[in-house]
Amino acid sequence: MIKNIVFDLGNVLLDFNPLDYLKAKGIEDSVKCKEIFNEIFKSEEWLMLDRGTITEEEAIRVLCERSKGNSELIKLAMDNWYDILTPIDGTVKILEEIRNAGYNLYVLSNFHLLAYENVTKRYPFFKYFHGDIISYKENVIKPEEEIYIRLIKRYNIIPEETIFIDDTLENVEAAKVFGINGIVFKSPDNLREELKRYKINI
Repeated sequence: MIKNIVFDLGNVLLDFNPLDYLKAKGIEDSVKCKEIFNEIFKSEEWLMLDRGTITEEEAIRVLCERSKGNSELIKLAMDNWYDILTPIDGTVKILEEIRNAGYNLYVLSNFHLLAYENVTKRYPFFKYFHGDIISYKENVIKPEEEIYIRLIKRYNIIPEETIFIDDTLENVEAAKVFGINGIVFKSPDNLREELKRYKINI
């Protein structure tokens, strides 16, 4: 019997589409846009921000120093980049229904410190959760084993009574190693269908 439901954030509850964001910032040339995307969002520093081992100010400095001529665009892109993180309404509705049905709700996500502080202030649905495991606080990231171990131990959850919802197959498979049931998020409608398989009647 399922008692606990654990949500990832990016592209599950919060939309995260860097390329669209960069275009909205005025970087319309597709080649340049891809260049900036790779320099920021595919960088080692982006993972270090997730892991909580570098500050955003330090990351921007390193990214600008490494870049070949894109430092001003990197600064532009990193200025209030949290605006990119907007609720996926269909998933938020499911979250509300699950909460009203009495399940225990948790967050397990790779996330930066300043970004997490920003979204938790902006979006009231965060008050629905009974706890969270956020990578920057833990200094570990998915799909590393330790982050799942901390979820299980900190909240005394029984893995077989738990579902983890994430948009990345690798992260879901890593949770399954510990006996946690997993759903790879594709869309809110698909999530509803997947939850029905676990007899989550919402």
